[in-house]
Amino acid sequence: MDHYDSQQTNDYMQPEEDWDRDLLLDPAWEKQQRKTFTAWCNSHLRKAGTQIENIEEDFRDGLKLMLLLEVISGERLAKPERGKMRVHKISNVNKALDFIASKGVKLVSIGAEEIVDGNVKMTLGMIWTIILRFAIQDISVEETSAKEGLLLWCQRKTAPYKNVNIQNFHISWKDGLGFCALIHRHRPELIDYGKLRKDDPLTNLNTAFDVAEKYLDIPKMLDAEDIVGTARPDEKAIMTYVSSFYHAFSGAQKAETAANRICKVLAVNQENEQLMEDYEKLASDLLEWIRRTIPWLENRAPENTMQAMQQKLEDFRDYRRVHKP
Repeated sequence: MDHYDSQQTNDYMQPEEDWDRDLLLDPAWEKQQRKTFTAWCNSHLRKAGTQIENIEEDFRDGLKLMLLLEVISGERLAKPERGKMRVHKISNVNKALDFIASKGVKLVSIGAEEIVDGNVKMTLGMIWTIILRFAIQDISVEETSAKEGLLLWCQRKTAPYKNVNIQNFHISWKDGLGFCALIHRHRPELIDYGKLRKDDPLTNLNTAFDVAEKYLDIPKMLDAEDIVGTARPDEKAIMTYVSSFYHAFSGAQKAETAANRICKVLAVNQENEQLMEDYEKLASDLLEWIRRTIPWLENRAPENTMQAMQQKLEDFRDYRRVHKP
């Protein structure tokens, strides 16, 4: 994995200090985070043939938490403890937290004991830290990175669309048109954007969520009713879901770019093969010409008539003017 200098990491992870002040999380935000973070975790855990049902309960022994980190990082963590005692669970969670810290992430007010005890707010804070590090921090768009890079990417992709003005990761997404615009920009055959209405957010949101799940393999991480019914949707939940669009579409774009490069390489190879074939033919023709010409040049036999001698001289002049050059 990439290593980041401490200043860059501390600057980026600064918002994590909110967890000191955010212990009384808004109930609506907590509900959104539970659903979004659970779906995000399962989108990775299913690659290992498992999933979680209750985010604060299923990570308590640290086993699925360690597995999640292995799946998203592609690295092996220390061997987990298989015992059922509290000390074994704390040991496993500490191994996971140590791995997160080894990636340059500053963990604020998040301890293994709180995770083992099923503290929902600390568990959500830990998962958000993991999402930031492994799904958002590496996003880079024109010298802007992480949250700012993701926001710039959304603004660029949705700029041509009517009634879409992405300025943040909360109220800008409430009417659902932003999600629909992202999908239509990359897969226009999936959504008839012209038929969407700004005053029908539930239909817009459900359309985007259903299409993303069915055709883009992006799990449904949000509830349309929760977003519409909340004055200010949870920023962390929206960012997590939008980052899934970024990775889905940027991955497809990279694949398309790679395919285009392969096509160019193949075209160059074909051109080179044609040049080689042409060269071989020219070389073969040249050798055949040399084989015929050398005996003709070495022929010193005198001709019997003046006309024959003049013809021989004319042939030699033609050779010097035409064939030899």
